[in-house]
Amino acid sequence: MKTNGSYVDVAVYQKAKGQNCLCGDSYFYQESEEGFICALADGLGSGQYAKESADIVIDVIKQNTNASVKDLVKQCNQQLYGKRGVVLGILKFDFIAEKYTFSSIGNISILTIAHEQKKKRNIPNAGYLAGYHRSFKVEQQRLEPGMRFILFSDGVTDEDLSESFYVHRDTDLIVEHFAEICGDDRDDDTTLIAIKYR
Repeated sequence: MKTNGSYVDVAVYQKAKGQNCLCGDSYFYQESEEGFICALADGLGSGQYAKESADIVIDVIKQNTNASVKDLVKQCNQQLYGKRGVVLGILKFDFIAEKYTFSSIGNISILTIAHEQKKKRNIPNAGYLAGYHRSFKVEQQRLEPGMRFILFSDGVTDEDLSESFYVHRDTDLIVEHFAEICGDDRDDDTTLIAIKYR
C-alpha cells in the first residue's frame, strides 16, 4: 500500500507469520497541515489475541493524534491492563518546528536515513507495554527535507537491513525490493513502513 501526502510519502509491507490469516501487527499513519504521525504495534505472540492488543493501541493513537509521543505511550499502556501486551513504535513530525519525535518499546525499531544516505538505527526501550508503570525515553531530532524513515517489527531481520535498497529515494521502491527478498514464509509477523519527508 502506498500513500502520497502533501509532505510525506508512505509505503507499507505487511505479512502474517507462516500461514496465519491474522497478523499480530497493527499500524496507523496520518498527515495533517501541521505534522504527521505513524505508529506500529506488535501484539505479543501471534493470532487473535496479539491482534486484539495491537488494535487497542492503534485505536488509542487514532483518537489522540494531537497528543505528545510521551502521552500516547502512557495512554496506550493504561489500556493494556489485563491484556496480552504489545511492543510499540511511534514517530511524529512537526512541520512548523522542523522536528521529529519518536519512541520505541521492545522490538519495534526505527531506521533513519539522512539525505546523504547515512543510516542510523535507534536503540529501543527494553520490555513491552502491558498496563504496568514503566519508564521509557523519547527522542527528538531535526527534521530535514529528503529524510527517510523505516519503521519495522521484528519480522525484519538484521540481514534484511543490511541490504542496499534502503537508500532508494522512493518509498514504493523500498517496499517492492523488501517484498522481493522477504519470501513467502517468515518466522514472525512482518511489517515494514517506509516514510519519506519531502
